[in-house]
Amino acid sequence: MYENGLFFLASVIVTFASIFGLINYKILKLPSSIGLVVVALTCSIFIILVDIIFPDLNIAKSARSAFLKIDFHDLVMKGALCFLLFAGALHVDLQQLLQRKYAILSLATIGVLISTFLTGLIIYYVVKLIGLNLSFPFALLFGALISPTDPVAVLGLLKSIKSVPESLKIKIAGESLFNDGVGIVIFSVILTYALASLGISNNEINFLSISEFFIIEAIGGIILGLASGYIAYLAIKTTDDFALEIMITLSLVMITYWIALKIHVSGPLAVVIAGIIIGNYGTKLGMSDVTRKHVNIFWLVIDEILNAGLFLLIGLEILAIELTSINIVAGLLAIPIVLLSRFISVSIPITLLKLKKDFSKGAIPLLTWGGMKGAISVALALSIPDIPERDPILAMTYGVVIFSIIFQGLTIKKLVNIVSK
Repeated sequence: MYENGLFFLASVIVTFASIFGLINYKILKLPSSIGLVVVALTCSIFIILVDIIFPDLNIAKSARSAFLKIDFHDLVMKGALCFLLFAGALHVDLQQLLQRKYAILSLATIGVLISTFLTGLIIYYVVKLIGLNLSFPFALLFGALISPTDPVAVLGLLKSIKSVPESLKIKIAGESLFNDGVGIVIFSVILTYALASLGISNNEINFLSISEFFIIEAIGGIILGLASGYIAYLAIKTTDDFALEIMITLSLVMITYWIALKIHVSGPLAVVIAGIIIGNYGTKLGMSDVTRKHVNIFWLVIDEILNAGLFLLIGLEILAIELTSINIVAGLLAIPIVLLSRFISVSIPITLLKLKKDFSKGAIPLLTWGGMKGAISVALALSIPDIPERDPILAMTYGVVIFSIIFQGLTIKKLVNIVSK
């Protein structure tokens, strides 16, 4: 019963995350998320090299076969994501969020749309130069899945940087919490369009259907989050038992996300809204100091464990990718293209908003370089059906995500010091 089930999978992930985390803590001494990716990626590359030297062992094939049994998409999108978003939203100051609502809203919507289109357009023409025939709908699909910043990566990064101005921190955190919900909706629409272009999907795509889909997903998710968050707040307010109140927050996340999946509204938006309500009203107005401390510690532990598991899997994901020379080149080319698109998509809304609002010094370069990509992008890429376009998109996604986590993650502090001078 346990040999290949969920319990076995969780055991393996937590065990390897602990071992790799210990290696990082004792030897590399990198930020935990970056260290886990580096160690896991190193192990993956070692397996690939051993397979090249000793092909008869079939070690890479065996590792790939074992890894492909893990449904990374469902693990992220229907499992870990809701808990991570809630844990991040708990610590968002609602007052500061509302003060910067226009900046966050524009980055999470207009910014994502601009980045999606620009990335798709440039990728479409550039990959042709290396002989990769990727149709425009699928180039646009790559733009959609890679444009949202990843809250898991971004919030983990912000914890380790103390010198970023608080006003800029709330913009980066707020954007990462909200734009993944927007990005997932955009990805779903473009995936339907891309599959229809191949004759795989018969769903009709037009402006009206897209608008209805956006409105139902976004507004439905917000309403669900407000309702469930308020009910949980009322329950917490009438209770003074930290174990029970922790259970209430846990059930809030799980039932809210489950309902969102069932009624087809945005689960990420719903749990973010619920998390903000509990973080700003539940913990401050409905909990004693002792309960608040226990709740915060509980969600910190949940956040750390799930983060460790996801970053471990990201490092191992290279085993699941078809590493042809053309895919590797496409992955390398995608990195500057995504960064350029991110820079433009951040610059346009900020430049327009600067007419009325003041922004921290160096806001554009910090938002560009701090716009980390992570597990959500990989999960979305893996959700593409098994068609020829899937492998190059997955390779490009992985290249951008690895660069983002390791190189952007390790250099963001230096950039903060440079722009703050």
